[in-house]
Amino acid sequence: MLAQRLEFHPERDAEVFAAVPAASAVFLVRGPEGEPYVSKTTNLRRRLQRLLAPPEAQSKRLNLRARVREIEYTRTGSDFEAGLLLYRVLRLAFPKGYRERLKLRFAPLVRLNLDNLYPRAYVTRRVAGLKGKSLYYGPFPTRAAAEKFLNDSLDQFKARRCDFDLNPDPAFPGCIYSEMKMCLAPCFRGCSDQEYAAEVGRVRAWLDTGGQSLVRELEEERERASAELAFEQAAAIHARIEKAQGIAQPLPEIVRRLDRLAGVMVQPSAEAEAVTLLRFAGARLGEPIVFPVQARAEGKMQSIESRVIECLAAHPAPRPGPALELMEELALLKRWYYRTSRVGEIFFADDKGELPLRRLVRGISRVFKGEREPTAPMKTD
Repeated sequence: MLAQRLEFHPERDAEVFAAVPAASAVFLVRGPEGEPYVSKTTNLRRRLQRLLAPPEAQSKRLNLRARVREIEYTRTGSDFEAGLLLYRVLRLAFPKGYRERLKLRFAPLVRLNLDNLYPRAYVTRRVAGLKGKSLYYGPFPTRAAAEKFLNDSLDQFKARRCDFDLNPDPAFPGCIYSEMKMCLAPCFRGCSDQEYAAEVGRVRAWLDTGGQSLVRELEEERERASAELAFEQAAAIHARIEKAQGIAQPLPEIVRRLDRLAGVMVQPSAEAEAVTLLRFAGARLGEPIVFPVQARAEGKMQSIESRVIECLAAHPAPRPGPALELMEELALLKRWYYRTSRVGEIFFADDKGELPLRRLVRGISRVFKGEREPTAPMKTD
């Protein structure tokens, strides 16, 4: 998996140190016995000198000089690229303990469990898969943020919040939500199955559209009330619109249905005059793509936008895989996205899979020049 390989002989260590770059890399060192040592570094030459040079007297620093016979490494252009490659190398080298080594914590999500006869939404960190009926939304920065969003969202509807399987019985006493008229109460046949399914459909539309479905629904009600001169009713509906917008508008751009979570990351590249592109789809991360910022095609200058289109067409989006890998790669993406200060930029595809190409090209230029992403999102494509 790592691109370069060198043999290490202690008596010729100076040759090895001179051969490796003083640059960012993910590396692995191993000997004939025992486990390999895998890590990432911002300066490979300096790190290997610390690990493999003759040890200083009475030093407690880790030294592997006597045990290592082989070095493998791949240069990386950014911390995210290094973290992704490190994750993939550790999965192969330590299949039972790689998550603990990476301190990888699954991302908080909202699950709309449509596999249940009486669906409900709840917060989880586990994904059973994206091919079933259930839908997942996220990733959220914290579980508390996910729970607040979900609780505020469910306050706008009358879907159930109980966590047990229902066996509808008219004698069942119900719960506080049914008493407060905040649930249709399918538990004691307070509604028909069709009525409850319709309410769940409204919840799904809310989650799918980031709250816009309910806003549009309420705007139509407000217009009807205004046309009928029911101004007090229209004002009350307007207050509900503002409340719905207040719940949905603060959502980070990355929070969306997982099977629709697709786009391109732009990262600095280890190669000169280039950036690295990383496609993602269904929360799965593709392989890094080196994209030369300036290139000629058959002696003629070609626009960056057309070359981006060709590049992405030649590197299809990653295919769905095991649920565990999805959760792990989503955790890496979430860890990078919610950093206070992050390197690189990210661009999301719309529900039709279309990328904002003009914004992407401008992002490539900024990352290449080392400029910061604008704080206010650009809304033109």
